[in-house]
Amino acid sequence: MKETRGDKIFRIVIAIILLFVNAIMLYPFILIISLSISDPEAVLRGEVTFLPKGFSGRAYEKMITTPNFVKSYGNTILYATVGTIITLALTALTAFPLSVTKFRSKKFLNVYYMITMFFYGGMIPTFLVVRSLGIIDTLWAMVLPGALTAYNIMIFRSFFQGIPESLHESAYIDGANDWRVLFSIILPLSKPVIATIALFTIVRHWNSFFNALLYLNTPDKYPLQMILRNILTGAEQLNKDSGAFETLAQSSVTESLKDASIIITTLPVICIYPFIQRYFVKGVMIGSVKG
Repeated sequence: MKETRGDKIFRIVIAIILLFVNAIMLYPFILIISLSISDPEAVLRGEVTFLPKGFSGRAYEKMITTPNFVKSYGNTILYATVGTIITLALTALTAFPLSVTKFRSKKFLNVYYMITMFFYGGMIPTFLVVRSLGIIDTLWAMVLPGALTAYNIMIFRSFFQGIPESLHESAYIDGANDWRVLFSIILPLSKPVIATIALFTIVRHWNSFFNALLYLNTPDKYPLQMILRNILTGAEQLNKDSGAFETLAQSSVTESLKDASIIITTLPVICIYPFIQRYFVKGVMIGSVKG
């Protein structure tokens, strides 16, 4: 069918609107990059509005030369990787029985898990449990608390229920057991929901510093967020303790440090997202319409 003049105008208007929306969304990120590499004094004077003013890598240099910075980056990658694997494994193993019709206790367990979405034990009881398990100042203190949540279980269960049960039955007829059905049929068909929960979990571990504040005592085991927090806290404290002239210089560096910390923490997640985007979008849509 031939495109009419009205269709062309509509398409142009939509393209202009989308370009405008993209510009609004990209502007903050470009501004943060410009602020992080601009001259700190120009940043403090408010001269940077879009493009960098001058060039300075003092903020990044200060972060990279901070003790344990490189080590903390590796720690964060380790915590995010191990934590994501544990979360996906526990969630899939928990949600699969709840999606099977023949499982008799699924109604009780569904209610049981739903209750945990409304009632939380609290920080102190959680800390006491972690301490009683003897995992304070270990990897497990960073990845086990919160590894299994009712929200993730319900998302997985809803997705599993959308897979035709005839696939289960045909596999059982061929002699497969529940483990074989889960790993050979269900999980290969569940890439969208796996990618969705994996991205959520990676971001949660990547941005987490409170668990480290509670459970870690050794600086060598700190994640990236704890190191950045200590850098910013130390810089702000230095501002308060310095004289008037030193305060101006230190404040300019502090502002650049804040912007550089945002880039350092968000860049890895931005690099990961394009590889799982198609699965992520599909998983979010399915999780939003399944009950």
